[in-house]
Amino acid sequence: MTDHPIRFFADDAAVRHVGEGLLARTLPKAEWTHEAHLAACLWLLTERPDVDVERDLPGIISAYNEAVGGVNDATQGYHHTITLTYVAAVRAHLAATPAGTGLAAKVNALLAAPQGRRDWPLTLYSRDRLFSIDARLRFVPPDLAS
Repeated sequence: MTDHPIRFFADDAAVRHVGEGLLARTLPKAEWTHEAHLAACLWLLTERPDVDVERDLPGIISAYNEAVGGVNDATQGYHHTITLTYVAAVRAHLAATPAGTGLAAKVNALLAAPQGRRDWPLTLYSRDRLFSIDARLRFVPPDLAS
């Protein structure tokens, strides 16, 4: 397990900045952090009902990666299993969040929760399975927990 300081969001505008920057492919690459990934997902699920997250997020992230000079292939860039695993965690977090909670508060609570950790998927997957080429390219079910 790894320990990194959590970069919390100051306000709702900071969360929207990440989500809108991802969609427009204008978010600076340095701002596309683990926290930004989760914030963008939560923002999409909360404020963009026109986006089918499970269907559209792979293309959105892949296009963003390419726009900032990245590559999406069997060893780098977009990772399908990690993305869908976190989408499910964000959905569960939102379902358990009290109505009326602000956007940044929702994101910050997720980031502080176990399922917001960078290494959380390793509680569900063995390292070899999670970081396999197969798991990067398509969804692979967990081998340690459901």
